Amino acid sequence: MPYWLMKSEPDELSIHDLQRLGTARWDGVRNYQARNFLRAMQPGDLFFFYHSSCPEPGIAGIARLIGEPYPDPTALDPQSHYHDAKASAEKNPWSARDVEFVEAFARVIPLARLREQTVLAGMPLVQKGSRLSVMPVTEEEWSGVLALR
Repeated sequence: MPYWLMKSEPDELSIHDLQRLGTARWDGVRNYQARNFLRAMQPGDLFFFYHSSCPEPGIAGIARLIGEPYPDPTALDPQSHYHDAKASAEKNPWSARDVEFVEAFARVIPLARLREQTVLAGMPLVQKGSRLSVMPVTEEEWSGVLALR
């Protein structure tokens, strides 16, 4: 089974929000490479839920993809922070996915700690300047992160 990591700002959607809701829409991805990864994910794939742009960025838990990708409605909403003036109902380049809660970690695994792990050295997340919001995770990296919880 492929593994992934997806980033969310906790004031938009946190692991605890997802835990409370059970399921939610993952939207607002506005990078083509990240969008392509989002589209490549399969129902049932697991991903690390990463809290970004917050006082303590890090991996906060695990969630699962449900359903297939669909056009991201936030791209068409002028009131949305993720609105894309070039998108239309006929031609919306952005995708959204539905996700479900699996597990919240007792504590967030901070980015600084992730960067210290040799097994994670090749992970785009720990690379300087990497801002990708959706990325694949190898089985070895997945196991390495799980060992830190």
